[in-house]
Amino acid sequence: MHPDTTIRLANILDLEGLGGLFDQYRQFYDCASDLDKARGWLEENLEAGRSTIFVADNGALLTGFTQLYPALCSVDLVEYFVLYDLYVSESARRQGIARRLMNAASDWAKAQGAARLDLETARDNIAGQALYQSLGYELDEVFLKFSLDLND
Repeated sequence: MHPDTTIRLANILDLEGLGGLFDQYRQFYDCASDLDKARGWLEENLEAGRSTIFVADNGALLTGFTQLYPALCSVDLVEYFVLYDLYVSESARRQGIARRLMNAASDWAKAQGAARLDLETARDNIAGQALYQSLGYELDEVFLKFSLDLND
């Protein structure tokens, strides 16, 4: 890892570098590249306070990010966060950056009074699953996830 890499909260000045990373992340999940749309999504989230984003910054460029969204659990009557996005550029992988981003997110969420962090990942994302389990995340084997596409 670059010796000067820091993990910090993102701000509006990070949009250029962060937009590129977010576009790469979306391509990882088989979405077509659309840098303007990716950047616009992040800008809207940051300006509206809809999400919290942490970035890995080595002083020259951003090498990774994670994005969290607030959520509510009416069963447990608690607030929590969904860690929806995690991405590290290919050239910066296997250096502990994803782990540091995840730890920063969990420390921050705990400081906000959140009861937990939830995340989902692709079934074939074996490296991600290994990371999440090593950080204490537990696989939910009780509930199934269903989605209804409202664009049809």
